[in-house]
Order: sequence, then structure tokens, then C-alpha cells
Amino acid sequence: MPVQRIKFYQTGSFAVGNRLLDPDQQSVQADAGRTNSLTTGHRACQGCGEALGARYVLDAVMRAAGSRAVTVNATGCLEVFSTPYPESSWRVAWLHSLFGNAPAVATGVAAALKAKGRTDVRVVGQGGDGGTVDIGLACLSGMFERNDDVLYVCYDNGGYMNTGVQRSGATPHGAVTTTTPAGNSFGQGKSLPLIAMAHRIPYVATATVADLRDLEYKVTKAMEYHGARYLHVLVPCPLGWRTASDETIRIARLATETGLFPVFEAVDGQITDVTRIRRLRPVVDYLRPQGRFAHLFGDTPRDDVVGRIQAEADRNIRVFGLTEPAEVS
Repeated sequence: MPVQRIKFYQTGSFAVGNRLLDPDQQSVQADAGRTNSLTTGHRACQGCGEALGARYVLDAVMRAAGSRAVTVNATGCLEVFSTPYPESSWRVAWLHSLFGNAPAVATGVAAALKAKGRTDVRVVGQGGDGGTVDIGLACLSGMFERNDDVLYVCYDNGGYMNTGVQRSGATPHGAVTTTTPAGNSFGQGKSLPLIAMAHRIPYVATATVADLRDLEYKVTKAMEYHGARYLHVLVPCPLGWRTASDETIRIARLATETGLFPVFEAVDGQITDVTRIRRLRPVVDYLRPQGRFAHLFGDTPRDDVVGRIQAEADRNIRVFGLTEPAEVS
């Protein structure tokens, strides 16, 4: 069953709303005893979607695992801003791997725990889209194919933000990066959730930081399974996307409302649940607030590129059934 949609009629914070619910309906972040897995002192940019997503993911993991979990973190923004030597903002068992081998290291940790008979300790691997979609893809595919008992989480901010905002395999068509200064006019990106589904692993899901209850729910659901599991989380980057730091949640929500980022769950390679779009928006509503797409609306508008992006969104809406039953399951 998908996460329960709850209406909060009072004004105030998200946590205040949780206090009106039964304890089993409250979010992890409403619990005063939460782990605070990623705590104060890190050096993330203001408005960083990845820092927000990682905190919610790991706190939900720790609650589901009874505080017995090991996290393996690929090189990237999340690792760099959270662990500047000799400091760390992590309050979990945490290992740093190379850029491309986090899935392999996580697999090794899981195998070692199994050999020691520690079936009570769960393993999580995590990284950005660079370390997941590009550099770590072979290791991740191997983890999926072997069905290793690891939950891998990709925090997708659409580029190599830590090293200067270079294009990755997850960079959207038409976006400016430092390696595509005129806009990414080639390629269509990789859909890692669909690649994961093709391996027929037990659980695959997508989520965004615009719906944190849904994110917590999917982490908790993933922890109910054993074997390889994959969660792909959209985490806007104010620096790389050239957006205001207070716009992170709104931008993430627009990505789903336009159909550019489908939110769904899949079990054993088959989609089981899709989050429908309640208010469909044109892609220009998502593109215009982002400086990385500003060239599309300049003195010489690139209607052709905007049209291609809209076509991608329309296809997602049709194939995933984001407004009505899907074309294919």
C-alpha cells in the first residue's frame, strides 16, 4: 500500500502536524529519539537537496534496522561536505569508498556480516548520480545481478557538482554545465531506475525531497526486503541548477508535476504503484526558474529544445500513467 496521504489543516511546521497523529503514523523526523544520522557541522551549500535527502533516508534506515546499519558512501558531494578530515557529521557506522566502487564495497560488508552470522545488521550504499549512473554503473549492475543484500540509494542532482558542475549521464537534455557550456544538446540521459528494474531485483523506487513522507515510506518499505534494492532520489542542487537556495523543494515538486521525474515503485521488475500528478504543469514552469536552462529563453529562444523536453515529459506521463492508467505496465 502506498504511503498514506494525510491532510494537515492547522498552520505551523511539519513536525507540529505530526503530533496530531498516532505514533505509528508519525514521520521519523517527528520522533525526538531519531538518530540524526547526518548532524550539524557539515559544509553543504544552503538549500542543498542532497543533505536533506540523506538525513531523511539514513534516519529512516536506522529506525527500520533498529539502529543496526552500516553505510558505505561513494566519493562525491555528500562525502566531501560531510567528512572534511579529521571531522565528520555522521552519527552512523560509515565507510568512504572510491568514486566508482561503493556497491562493491557495500557487497563486501554484507558478505562479511553474513560470514560472522550478523544477520541483524543491514547495509546501505549511497552516492550521487556521477558515482552511480556513470562511474559506478558496472559495480552496481553486478550487485543487482548477484542480488546482494544491500539497499543502494542514488541522490540525483544531475551532474558532477563536487568537482565543478560537469555533465553526467543523468544531466537533463538542454542543461548548461561547465563541460557543455552551450547546453547539453546531445544524449538523453540514463534511467537508472529502469535499468535496475531490468535486473528484476526485489525492490526499486523513485522519490524526491519534495515529498519527505513518501521518501521515508519507501526507505522503510525497502528495508522490509532482503536482496538488492535501489532507491533513486531527486535532490536539486542550487549551485549547479542556478536556483535560489529557498527554491529547492518547489523545484523538486515541479519536476514531478511536469512529468519529467516519474515517482513510482516496482517489485521484481514490475511497477506496482505510481504517484499520479494532481496538477499537470508544462515543462517551461520547471525550466524557467533554473539558470542552467536560461539560454533556452534568451534573445534566440530554443523552442526546439523545449519541445524535445516537453516530449520527454509527455512520454513519461503516457508510459507510467502519471495522469491516467499506464500505456504499459
